[in-house]
Amino acid sequence: MTAVTAGATLAEPDVAAFRAAMGRFPTGVTLLTQGSGDETIVMTLNSLTSVSLDPMLILVSVKASGRMRPRISQAGSFAVSVLTEAQLDLALEFCRPDRPEGRAAMLRLSAEEGVTGNAVLPAAETYVECMLDAEYTAGDHTLLIGRVVALSGGSSEPDPLLFHQGKFGRLSPASSASSASSAEQREAAA
Repeated sequence: MTAVTAGATLAEPDVAAFRAAMGRFPTGVTLLTQGSGDETIVMTLNSLTSVSLDPMLILVSVKASGRMRPRISQAGSFAVSVLTEAQLDLALEFCRPDRPEGRAAMLRLSAEEGVTGNAVLPAAETYVECMLDAEYTAGDHTLLIGRVVALSGGSSEPDPLLFHQGKFGRLSPASSASSASSAEQREAAA
């Protein structure tokens, strides 16, 4: 039996309904890297979460059966570069199964080797380098907890690349709360 209250379905949703619901939550877009030089692997990722300030921890979620998880598990480190709107082409290129690897990826990204030995993008919005702290199986994905050991970026005006409802986008300037009308605030929150 399915109960519906104000548009909510109280039944096991199907995958399409779940994807549509999660697509309503805008996220940033990042590149997850492991290794550098000939050993570089990269993937587009939008599942990045700040977990703790003390110690500084982040969480990324990767497909358990994918090529990234075993590499990070074995190496014990990874880096995450938060993309700018101007880096949309990189997001698109590195989400493909046939994405570049090794030195070709380093060149395409204009990447440098970070302090953890992983590729980082100096032109990114920001980047974070991590040592692997823990791994947790979660359905068909693995949650990787990284202890932040280095970070850089954020010196320019923020211009992050966003992903929302299956499309890439950008931040639009928000009105200040003190000058925005109630209607504008409701519209901005929607």
